[in-house]
Amino acid sequence: MNSVFLELAIIFALLLANGLFSMAEIAIVSSRKAKLRQLADAGDTRARLALTLAESPNSFLATVQIGITLVGVLAAAFSGASISEQLAAYLRQFPSLAPSADKIAFALVVVTLTYFTLVIGELLPKRIGLGNPEGVARALAGPMHRLSRLGAPLVALLGRSTDLLLALCRIQPVPEARVTEEEVRLLVREGTRTGIFHPQEPAMIESVMAFDRLPVRDLMTPRAKIIWINAADTHETIWHRIVVSAHSTFPVYAGSRDRILGLVTVKAIYANLAAGAPVNVRDLTTPALVVPESLPASALLERFKQTGKHVALVADEFGATCGLISLHDIMEAIVGELPSLGDRLKPKAVRRDDGRWLVDGLLDAAEFERVVTDFPLHAGPARDYQTFAGFIVKHLGRVPAEGECFPYHGYLVEVIDLDGQRVDKVLLLPLKDLPAPARPL
Repeated sequence: MNSVFLELAIIFALLLANGLFSMAEIAIVSSRKAKLRQLADAGDTRARLALTLAESPNSFLATVQIGITLVGVLAAAFSGASISEQLAAYLRQFPSLAPSADKIAFALVVVTLTYFTLVIGELLPKRIGLGNPEGVARALAGPMHRLSRLGAPLVALLGRSTDLLLALCRIQPVPEARVTEEEVRLLVREGTRTGIFHPQEPAMIESVMAFDRLPVRDLMTPRAKIIWINAADTHETIWHRIVVSAHSTFPVYAGSRDRILGLVTVKAIYANLAAGAPVNVRDLTTPALVVPESLPASALLERFKQTGKHVALVADEFGATCGLISLHDIMEAIVGELPSLGDRLKPKAVRRDDGRWLVDGLLDAAEFERVVTDFPLHAGPARDYQTFAGFIVKHLGRVPAEGECFPYHGYLVEVIDLDGQRVDKVLLLPLKDLPAPARPL
């Protein structure tokens, strides 16, 4: 009886050894090398050993496989040679089982050993290793490293034998896997799902990954849309063009737009005006940075850093200017559209969740009709106004008072704010959503 318990204890110890090998294998393979490298740089010797094993998987995995194979053979030998015979001897005491006692005992031992090998030797250890791969890898790195060194001759023999068989089969070894863009996307997606990343960050990361493949021609302002300045124009003409465009940098040409003198900035012009000096565009023009249209956006960003310039002219393959690009264009390629101050201050009509419209009185009448499609304004000569505030004044025949309301085409129009005598903010409430007593007659 004591011998049976001893053999069971040996088998259990072998299963634990199998589990340790499996746990070490899954933990070191699953560990993040960046995390192990960070710990190793901080002086963690166990992390350094784990990193060494992770970076040389051939010898480590061969050592683990040798260990698992030896443990499995020994466990099968103990269970088959000893426990199976003793179990068969016990089953022969039953007349009905005596003829098949050996087969039944062998089957029971195989099923039981397989079950405990899977649970104790594989599944449970691997779950533990996956739960904390870096911690388990650091804990088992020392013993696994020593075993790798002890089994180095056998590992080398197995490795060379494997390479020889691969060569005979004409199979090229697969190089070590690198992190791909798709893997980064999957990690970012998972991080967003778990709340690590802000919902807008994945789009920015996607833009950054595509940034080096994005040519300048896809980001530039085309030649036809550039606001040019003629060096021969008067100061009033130039200043009017600058104010109307709302840009800050302009290409300057002499005679023809193919004879570009350089770039001039609003800041330079305004500085001369503030100092009381006469403005001569030629004197304020600086040499322009010229880049080819096929240049990657990432390379242009580096040139901006090196030169300190934030605007460049884009040339085609024949050397002619075909566009203009700024640092602002590059930033929009990464973070998305960045509205200018003028865009943010532009009058708008905003629809609220309850179906109401908040309208800026200075919103252009045509733009209002484009946005609020079920609120028609006057047509033809009857529209002698330019803004939505002008419509209200025309409809009432006077400047309204703050808080005044009137119905119009299914809406209750309420003036909620005045700026002096000007209608500033207006609220449109759908009449169908108002309670009956609140509806005007």
